[in-house]
Amino acid sequence: MLLLAIDTSGKQGSIALARAGAPTAEEGDFDLIEIAPLVGGTFSAQLIPQVSELLSRNGFMKTAIGAFAVVSGPGSFTGLRIGLAAVKALAEVLGKPIAPVSLLEVCVFTSGAQGKIMAALDAGRNEVYVGEYETPARAGKIPRERILSRSEFLSQAKGWTVVTPDSGLAEAAGAAGLSVSTLEPISAADVARLGWRKIQSGDTVGPEQLEANYIRRTDAEMLEKSGS
Repeated sequence: MLLLAIDTSGKQGSIALARAGAPTAEEGDFDLIEIAPLVGGTFSAQLIPQVSELLSRNGFMKTAIGAFAVVSGPGSFTGLRIGLAAVKALAEVLGKPIAPVSLLEVCVFTSGAQGKIMAALDAGRNEVYVGEYETPARAGKIPRERILSRSEFLSQAKGWTVVTPDSGLAEAAGAAGLSVSTLEPISAADVARLGWRKIQSGDTVGPEQLEANYIRRTDAEMLEKSGS
């Protein structure tokens, strides 16, 4: 099966093409064919042409794609919308499933860490996206994803292993005495690997069900923060 993965959540993005086994195949049956960068600020102009070039360069037509994996959040509002819109359109035309993945979950998956894991990503404005996971996952236990101020993050991360690709957050967590693992920058290749795992477990959606997960504060939280 040919899998196309897209990440347009940040200033820089990427797309990846991978060959994976059937959904019932062994987990190791995964081969990354190529990953191509997307330069921030021009995703809307680049994305579809880059996908076309990536397929052509490797001798495939778009009809060869068997499934999609895409970052649904958190991240840039505009970037996420562009990536999700492209995947929706392609999946609808081709009639193929989509595995939406959280960038925070990708961090946890990539880290390989076990136990209570808190993924952290810089959200700007002195805020942090955090995802609280337990690996291996317990039945019925739903991961919690939210946005915190940096001070809230450092306080609430006690007792967790922090995983992050952000060197600034890693340094702050280490200085606060937290257990921290600094990751390499996340790419569409990582998205593809987690996406394939979701495809194997049947955790996919159709184009009409694909939505962004911005993880913003609620209106009530914003009012409380501002003191209004």
